[in-house]
Formats: sequence, C-alpha cells, structure tokens
Amino acid sequence: MDVDKRLGYYLNTLCENDMIGSDMEKRTHIKNTVESVGSIVTVMGWVDSRRDHGSLIFLDIRDSTGIVQAVVSPKSEDAYSHAKHIREEWVLKITGAVKKRPDAMVNDDIATGTVEMQVTTLEVLGVSKTPPFPLHTDGLDIDEESRLRYRFIDLRRQRMQNNIRLRSEFIHRVRSLLFDNDFVEIETPLLTQSTPEGARDFVVPSRLQPGSFYALPQSPQQYKQLLMVAGFERYFQIARCLRDEDLRADRAFEHSQIDMEMSFMDEEAIRAFDEDLITRVYEAMGATIKEKPFPVFSYQEAMEQFGADKFDLRTEEEKREGILAFAWVVDFPFFEKKDDGKWTFTHNPFSMPKHEHIDFVLEEKRLDEVVAHQYDLVCNGYEIGSGSIRSHHPNITRSVFSILGYTEEHIEEQFGHMLEAFSFGAPPHGGIAHGIERLMMLITNEQYLREVQAFPQTSSGRTAVMNAPAPLSHDQLDELKVNVNTEDEKER
Repeated sequence: MDVDKRLGYYLNTLCENDMIGSDMEKRTHIKNTVESVGSIVTVMGWVDSRRDHGSLIFLDIRDSTGIVQAVVSPKSEDAYSHAKHIREEWVLKITGAVKKRPDAMVNDDIATGTVEMQVTTLEVLGVSKTPPFPLHTDGLDIDEESRLRYRFIDLRRQRMQNNIRLRSEFIHRVRSLLFDNDFVEIETPLLTQSTPEGARDFVVPSRLQPGSFYALPQSPQQYKQLLMVAGFERYFQIARCLRDEDLRADRAFEHSQIDMEMSFMDEEAIRAFDEDLITRVYEAMGATIKEKPFPVFSYQEAMEQFGADKFDLRTEEEKREGILAFAWVVDFPFFEKKDDGKWTFTHNPFSMPKHEHIDFVLEEKRLDEVVAHQYDLVCNGYEIGSGSIRSHHPNITRSVFSILGYTEEHIEEQFGHMLEAFSFGAPPHGGIAHGIERLMMLITNEQYLREVQAFPQTSSGRTAVMNAPAPLSHDQLDELKVNVNTEDEKER
C-alpha cells in the first residue's frame, strides 16, 4: 500500500472509530513502565523509530515522559499486520506485557532501557506524513524558515522538549519563591498608552475611537508603579512585553519578563533580594555560580575595565564548564546627549536620582553629573536584568521630562495620571525585571533566543507557523477607519 493510500485508509478508520473515551483513562505513562514488569499496560504516543527485522518489528514509542521499546511478533496477528504499515511519527495506542530486557540488550541511554513491551494489541490514533526534516538531531543545521514553518514538529525533538520544560520549571520555581515572600501576582493591561521606553511601540487601531491607537506594552512600568501607590507593596508578573526594535540573536519583538516591584525598600535591599532569588533558582536547577555574593561594578568602573556595561567574567575553562558569572552594574548616568545636542535618558525616565543630585534635576543644571539609582544584572556577557529605584515625587518626574524636551502640555497629556497618583501618598519603591529568554539561554547554553521560545518570530520578523504579518481585508480596514499607503499602492 503506497503512502497516500495508507494515510487515507487510516484516516477513514479513525473517523469511523472514536478513540476518545474511557480507554484513555487506563493509559500508563511510559516512564512508569519500569515499575510495571509482569503487568499488562497500555501506552500511547508517537513512533520514535521503527525497525523491521522480518520475524519481529521493533517500535520505539515516545510520549512526554520517555521512550520504550515495543516488540511486535506475528503471534499477535492483527497488531503485526498494522505494524507492517506504520511509520515514524504516527500516533499509536499499544497494549502488552512489560518484560525485563536481557542484560546484554539493556539500553543505558534511556530511563526505560531495562524493559520492553510485548505488544498484544495496537491501534492507530493518528497518522503522519514523512516529517520535513529529521528529528533525531539537534536541528541547528536546519534552516530557520523550515524549522519555524513546521515548529509544531520541530518542538518534538528532545533538545527543544528539554528547553521548553526547563523554562516551565524555572518560572514555577520563581513563582513559588515570590509567593513565599508575600508577593502578589497581578496582570496589567496589554492595550495601553504609548510611553517613552526607548524602543518603537507596536500600535493597535481603535474601532470605537477612529484615528486613535492603543500601544502594546514595552514593559508594565507605569502600571506597576501605580500598584505601589495602590498599596500592594510587593507585586510580580510574568509579563509579556513587545518592542518594535531591530532583531538579533538575543532580542525579538516579543519577550517575557519576571517583573517585580517593591515598596519601602532601598536599592541595596532590592538587589540583595533579587540576588538571593536568582541564586536559589539557578542552583536548584543544577547551575554553578562563579562568585557569591555577586561582584558589584559602577558603570564607570565597567566601562574602564571592560569597555562595556555588560561583560563576561569567566575564564576560558569556566566557559567550557558552563559556569555562570553574575555581576551587578550600578550608578548609571541618568542623562546623555543625543547627536542633536538634546538630552535623553540612559535607562528609565521614571528613576530616582541619587540623593545628592536631586537638586541638579529640579534646577535642570549639571545634568552630565547626575547619577541615577539604576542597576543592571549581567551574566556571561548578557544583560539579564535591569531595574531602578523609582521617583515617587511629582516634581522630580516633571523635571525629568522637562529636561528631555517635553512641553508642560505634553507632560500633562502623557504622564498626568502618574503625577496625580504621586500626589495621593506614594510610597518609596523600586524594582527589577529579568528577561526570561536570556535567563533560559544561560541555563541551556543556547546561542539564540528562538531556541528557548515555543513559537518565536523568524529573523525577518514573521511569525512561526502562522502567516503574519499579513494585509487586512478592505472590510476590516474600513471598519477601523484606517487607510494603508504602501509603496505598491503608490505605484498603482
């Protein structure tokens, strides 16, 4: 039977026989087969490999917990008949006795390598075309477009399964520690107002207010500060952040961050808490940290010693061993001049100047000397976290935006809500945010952000699997009152 006919036959069979039912409840996860020697079990999963030895057919069956070898013999006539046509990545339900493998046949490469299943019945739950690329390699030699077009298949490879599961474990550990320290998890809006975070915003047109637009958040900066004014004191969020900035190996349009904000804590206390959190989570996941407590460099010291504010403190041997070298960079200049001679902020316009420099900001003088309570956590050459003590005084925030060239009208229009909130008893507060993808690149030793995301964008900014960005229909554009003026339309 050729491939197309075989697929058609089994698809028709599956449509006629509903496999979803009480039988599914009897399933044994593959990792548990090692505890089931002598028992009859039912496992369900994908065909990882198939080997036909004539008198016997060997199927390696894979589920989310492991792989087990299944042996199909002609004695099980119906199962053997099916097994002749089955190919890799088909989805099966098999039942059989779990037997110990002979000592000489034990497979030490897998956790279930001491057992195998003698198949008595076999059912096809799903059929598969030949995958577009091999799945038993790390996949790094396969072109990006193919891997992301078929990302739902690419994610089946063991390396990707491990990366995504490690990411889940990492977030779980972080959440647990934050809950243990009285943090409250609070979601903030995805549809918000454009703010000066340093990158371009992604914008969303409003149907109900034609000509007006929402911005997708580059970070929850203003909302988390408002939550401090609201009295929550300790907030966190696994926040989705979107920035329309140039793409590179460790940067994408979308990323997730561990976003934390705390009231009534100074810079040293926030850094100490964060350092303890990072240390506990990484060491619980088996990482080795080069130096504790983390060394601290001023921005000026970092630039003088390394020529950059993110650097790698490891020796060549430590790099080979996968050691993590964390360090703090503190005391960043608040302002810097742009090419046009105007002032801009270096990190975050909502930061608090050092106490001795507050008057410089209020009087808008000696701005090149102003140092902010801003701090970055770096590791192995990456910036993996950034934070600051925030300004909670309306007059300081107003002066900062005046220095940045905002008119009084513009300040009121964009930040009036923040200034008003600060006038209702705002506590001193600060926080830090960590990019989860960069944190995971350190754990997994991956070189590209896309290797630790389930569905990343391509290097050209297109989405995985789905075809976006894509034009909207004329009806959608008309409803949004949006006119599109592309180069092609100009030529027409």
